[in-house]
Amino acid sequence: MSTPELSPGLPTDLPHFVGVLGGGRMGAGIAHAFLVKGADVLVVERDDQSAEAARERVESAAAKSIERGMTDANLDEMVSRLSVTVDYDDFADRQLVVEAVPEDWDLKVTSLRGIEERLGKSAFLASNTSSLSVNGLAGELKRPENFLGLHFFNPVPASTLIEVVLGKRTSPQLAAAAKGWVEALGKTAVVVNDAPGFASSRLGVAIGLEAMRMVEEGVASAEDIDAAMVLGYKHPTGPLRTTDIVGLDVRLGIAEYLHSTLGERFAPPQILKDKVARGELGRKTGKGFFDWPG
Repeated sequence: MSTPELSPGLPTDLPHFVGVLGGGRMGAGIAHAFLVKGADVLVVERDDQSAEAARERVESAAAKSIERGMTDANLDEMVSRLSVTVDYDDFADRQLVVEAVPEDWDLKVTSLRGIEERLGKSAFLASNTSSLSVNGLAGELKRPENFLGLHFFNPVPASTLIEVVLGKRTSPQLAAAAKGWVEALGKTAVVVNDAPGFASSRLGVAIGLEAMRMVEEGVASAEDIDAAMVLGYKHPTGPLRTTDIVGLDVRLGIAEYLHSTLGERFAPPQILKDKVARGELGRKTGKGFFDWPG
């Protein structure tokens, strides 16, 4: 199946009023990406404590971007364009909202419906899902032509890639506009049709799962497997260290979904399930396939 034609018709400049649902590591990174480029950004969280934590994440990222010369903006001016609330109704004036809640189907559907109910009819809605069906999510919405996937990568400030995932009913005009938005964020767009795992997760998880099986079978250590890919194939990070960075629980969830849709080649190895059961989730818990001190 070929990629749908990207037809002109909508502005490719960044929307000025942007919303993000979810202010965790990924959501805060997405909010920061738009904030750095001059957008007015609203983050909505589930409660006051989460909202305060989200604000701290975004403001910390903003301060670091100024220190690193990523923007000429003044920190106070940047922060003045950031709002963090717990009210979905605040999405009403947003031109684009990116959903960035955990990778759970029911939660995604409930969240997307809640956002869509508040948006104007000409506003756009995107999911940051890394593997769930964009067509399936679109089928739960009233305006699927205004919906697509925008798959950001962790850590968002350092990553130069955004996967633009098109559903069957995504309008060609929105597809073209989204590619322009990605470029306006200073990143590269990879445009794919909706399919299990898209392009990035499908390939990345396949390599990661095979690396885990090799550890499980005693083929080589995690360190040596990663070194083989970094030094031999010029990967910037090995598959097991990447798994630690992404989160073993996240990788397990994606693998289980791909296993259910694409078959046995994506069956999660026992070593992955065991580590998740023990709470060894990677960098965020201090231990995964590697130790992460501090």
